[in-house]
Parts: sequence; structure tokens; C-alpha cells
Amino acid sequence: MTLSKLAIKNIRKSIKDYSIYFFTLVIGVIIFYVFNAIESQTIALSVSRRSYETIELMNQFLSTVSIFVAIVLGGLIIYASRFLIKRRNKEFGVYLTLGMSKRKMSVMLFFETLLIGAISLGIGLVLGVAVSQLMSVMVANSFEADMTRFTFVFSPKAAVKSCIYFGIMYVVVIIFNTISVGKCKLIDLLHGDKKSERMSLKNPVLCAVIFLIAAAILGFAYYRMIHILKMNNVNQVGFVLLMGAVSTFFIFWSLSGMMLTLFRGMKGVFFKKLNSFTLRQFSYKANTMVVSMTVICLMLLLTIVLLGTAFSLSRSLNGNIKNLLKTDVYLYKGIDVSGEATEENSEILADLAENGFGKENFSDIVDYYVYCEEGLTEKAYCGDYLEEIKKNYLFIRDENLLMLIKESDYNEIAKLLGQKEIDLEGEEYAIVGNFQPAIDVRNKLLSEKKSIIVNGHELSPKYDKCIVGMVSMIGTPSEEGAYIVPDDVLGEDMRVYERILANYREATDTEKAAMEEKLITILDALWDRDASITYKTREEIKDASTGLASMVTFISMYVGIIFLIASAAVLSLKELSESADNIKRYNVLRRIGTDEKMINGALFKQIGMFFIFPMLLACIHSVVGFKTASVILESMGAKQTVYSLMSTASVILVVYGGYFVLTYFTSKRIIKG
Repeated sequence: MTLSKLAIKNIRKSIKDYSIYFFTLVIGVIIFYVFNAIESQTIALSVSRRSYETIELMNQFLSTVSIFVAIVLGGLIIYASRFLIKRRNKEFGVYLTLGMSKRKMSVMLFFETLLIGAISLGIGLVLGVAVSQLMSVMVANSFEADMTRFTFVFSPKAAVKSCIYFGIMYVVVIIFNTISVGKCKLIDLLHGDKKSERMSLKNPVLCAVIFLIAAAILGFAYYRMIHILKMNNVNQVGFVLLMGAVSTFFIFWSLSGMMLTLFRGMKGVFFKKLNSFTLRQFSYKANTMVVSMTVICLMLLLTIVLLGTAFSLSRSLNGNIKNLLKTDVYLYKGIDVSGEATEENSEILADLAENGFGKENFSDIVDYYVYCEEGLTEKAYCGDYLEEIKKNYLFIRDENLLMLIKESDYNEIAKLLGQKEIDLEGEEYAIVGNFQPAIDVRNKLLSEKKSIIVNGHELSPKYDKCIVGMVSMIGTPSEEGAYIVPDDVLGEDMRVYERILANYREATDTEKAAMEEKLITILDALWDRDASITYKTREEIKDASTGLASMVTFISMYVGIIFLIASAAVLSLKELSESADNIKRYNVLRRIGTDEKMINGALFKQIGMFFIFPMLLACIHSVVGFKTASVILESMGAKQTVYSLMSTASVILVVYGGYFVLTYFTSKRIIKG
């Protein structure tokens, strides 16, 4: 029998042992192809120029991330190969006994690895092409693309990249297998399963002390991480993360040492059915997997936070687009202007008209001024409360001047944007904003009847809370507060900036797109001539917001799912190795009369504990991770939602749960052998 035929026969015989390995390879190829095929898929979609630029940038990021993903998958494949070689130690020993040389055995393994790799790569690419069509729909929905041009797309570039990367991985695996076979000894291969695992018992009292210390350090790390971004002290992040990782290691180390003692004290639980056997098995194995459990826990933490944050950012930014973009265009002068802001006396409209874009191109127009007074700063108004705003909003500064708007101008803005109009009586003021952390602090000042002095007039608050709204057009809720004051309070000698909110005239989408293109061309030319007119348009902000949300979502999903696969695969292979080592122990249980249902129940509990143990601590870590991420999300106008948590839980349940089920059924087959 030739070595290639023997390799095929071995694969057929051991196909169930290869199930986790094969499943991981196929999933890896699918994920790798799908995310690298996004570039080819978007060619068939009709998207705006700005969206296409964002997609190109996202593809560059994904290509870079793919190198990291390939390294993770390569390490995982090598780890899986170690399990398969260990599983077949006795088989290799028989080959050597019958006279097969180590060189021929290496060649046989080469054919096996090559065949398994080729099959998994082929199936993965076929399924990847199918799944990538769904990804096309996701990309189209994210960038609001025209789906009328959608066609079935195959990406030769992504397929070639997948073949090259996985080819390199398999070369490394073949080299590793050759080295492993060269180092093996016949006595170890034939009697490796008879070696007892040396187990050093830990002092339960020492473990309890270390657990309490580690838990206290972890709690302090939680506290520091929650407040670290609020205090704008990001240089401590690395140290706090290291503190959390080290304390996680010692929590696993101490729990693995005192868990058996704790359960022994719970006699009603410990001696029920096969719990004593299951808990001993789990405790002994946990002692040898402290480092693995720590790494897996941290990888699961990254997965949960990455996916949850990405889903939150995507949903929030897309929601903000609908809620906050109320006008087509927002124009503003970046320098002082003079005169009263009206459509007849507008420097901005005059500049546009001189360049061929008259006000007839607009329908609704609100032209208004923003006033500033020297000395009337955030520090002057907020006082000590300013530090509370800084904890949640990193961009506010002591010297920032308050933004003052006339009551009549604000009411015109309110009509256009559908907000509450106000009626100030005498020397009163109101605050309008929508950035919640800043608004919360201003509400405290308003409830305390905090007055301000504007142009020599002392104004008291009209309301005890801020009006939720805005006075410009933005893509995220980041207006920390505009101060509405009586018209006659503001003087001509104050610093003044012109603003315009407007909608294009009634026209078709194509005509509006042409108008916007012409407007942007004129504004860019005016900027080059120092006209200092800055602009934001609904389409520009929408493309930027959806682009950012989509880019973060896809990259986070890519890395998060790979981390999740790696974590679950390592746990699965560890458990399969444990099941293979414990065949004799399960046979002893059968000899003393234990039925299969009870044995399967014990196996299910043991595997379940291995999967739940790191996931449970990762979920606890993720509570703090989400709180820390919320600081960043809020500064971008996003927040954690139930939808994002449910989406994250669904992905984890499918992937992590799928590995658990596959591990259980494969282990059940192994222990019957």
C-alpha cells in the first residue's frame, strides 16, 4: 500500500477525530474569504464617491488585519495538529514497530495534512463565496447603496489571498509535524497513555488568600479603568490592563486549587451521582490549564467588548442620522462678520450669489448670528462643575467662549428643526443642547438658579433644565450647550459669526445631487480664496457616519469572531484530549455498573464547566469593559443598547455554543472507544 493510499485510509478512519480540526479550518477559510472579498463585492454596488472612498479605506484596514488573523489561525492549526498527533501516538508506535521509518511516517503525515487542508480549503471557499453574497447585502445596507446593480460576485483576489495564506500555514504545520515525528520515541508512543499525569496539590488556605488578594486587585483595576478615561489619563491604560490580566491569572490559579476542597464540604452536591468523579476531573485538569484559561478568558473579553461596541456604534450613528440631520446644508463663517444676519444682508449668501449659486436654489433658509463675549467662558459659567463635564467630554476647555444666540433667531431655528420655541420674559436665558454628559452638569447649575452676565446684563435661567435640541446640523449629539438670550442684550461690538441652515429647493434626487456638487465646488474655491466659509451637508455627514460605523463594525466582527473561534477551538481540543486520556477511567465506571446516561451526564457537566468557567469571568470583565467603552461611545454620540448586547450574545451563542455541542458529541464517541 502506498503512503498516499494509507494517508487516505487513515483520514477515513479518523474522520470523526478530525471533526473539530476540520470545522475550525472551514470556518476560518469562510471568515477569511468573506472579509477580504468586500472590495470586489462593492464594485457591483452603486454608492456615492465619499462612501466608495470609505470602503477603500476599510479594505486597506481589513487587508492589514488579515495578516494578524492569519497568524492567529496558523497558531491554532499548529495547536490542533499537536492534539491529533497525540491522539494517534499508539498508531504511530505500531507503524514504527512494523518497520516503517520516521521519514516515511513524515511523508504519510504530509499527505494527510495536505489532503485535509485541500478539502477544508475547497469547502471553505465554496461556502465563503455563498456567505459573501450576504455580506454584500450588509455592505449595501450600511452604505445605503442602490441594490439594482447587485449581481453574484466571486472575488479571485480574495480566493488567491486565502490560498496563499493558508498554504503558508500548512507549510508551517508540515514542518512542525516532521519535527514532532523526528523527536518521538517508540516507548513513549506505545505507553504514553499509561503515564499518570503528575498533579501537585495546592494548599487550599494559600489559594483562598491569593484569591482574595487577586479579587481585590481586580476590583481596583475595575475602578481605575472606569475612571481612567473620564480623568483623561490614558497613559495608565496599559498598566491597568496588565493588572487585570495578572489578577485574572491568579484567580484561575487559586480557584483551581481550592475548588475541590470547597465542593467536598458540600456533601449533598459532591456525592450526588457522578459529581465527585466530574469535579475531580475538572479540578485536576483546571490545575494544568491556568495559563490557557487566562488567555481564553481575555480573548473572550475582547470578543464581547469588540462586538458589543461595534454593534452599538453602528446602530447609534445610523439612528443619529435620522434624528439629527434635519436640514440639507449648514454653512458658517469662521471669522467675525458685521451687520445683521438676514437673507438680504448675508455675507455667505452674497459670496455664493457672486459665484453663480443664488438663494433661489434653497427653499427654507434660517440666517442667524452666534455671539461671543470676551471673558464669558465655560470656566466662568460652570466653575468647579466644569471638571465633571471634562470627565465625560474630553474636548471641552476652560477658555471655550459660550455660544450666545438671539431669542428671535433661535425661534426661527426651532421652527425649521421642529423644536420647542421659547418666550423669555425680561432678563432671562435658556440653554439648548443634546450632549447628555454636558447637559447633566448644566442642569445642576440651572436648578441652582445660576445667573450669567452678558454685556453688562445679569440674566437668570428661564427653566431649571436644558432644552433638548440643537442650533446647527451635526451627525452626532455633541452640542454641549447654546445660550439663548433676549435680542436687546447682545451688543454690536461683540464677536459675531454668521450661520445658515437651509434646505435645497424642491427637486429630484439627481437634481439635488447636482446642486450639492456645484455648491461644494464653489465653497471649496471660496475657501482657497480665504473666504472662510465652512460647510456641512446632510449627505456628507451621512456618508461619514455610516462609513465610520461600518468600518468599525466589520473590522471588529472580523477580529472578534476569529478570537471567538480560537478560544472555543482551544477549549474543544483540550477537552477532546482529556476524553482520549480518560477512556480507561470511563470504562472502569462501566464495569462497576454505571449506565451510559449517567456517564454522558457527567461528561456533559465536565465539558460545560470548562466552557462556562472562562466565559463567566469574561462576562464579568466585560461589564467594566462596556462602561469604559461607553465613555468613548458617548463622545461620538453613541451608547450601549439592548440590541447590541443581544446581537453580541447571538454571535457568541452560535459560535461558542456550536463548538460546545460538537465537542460533547465527539468526546462521547471517544470515551466509548
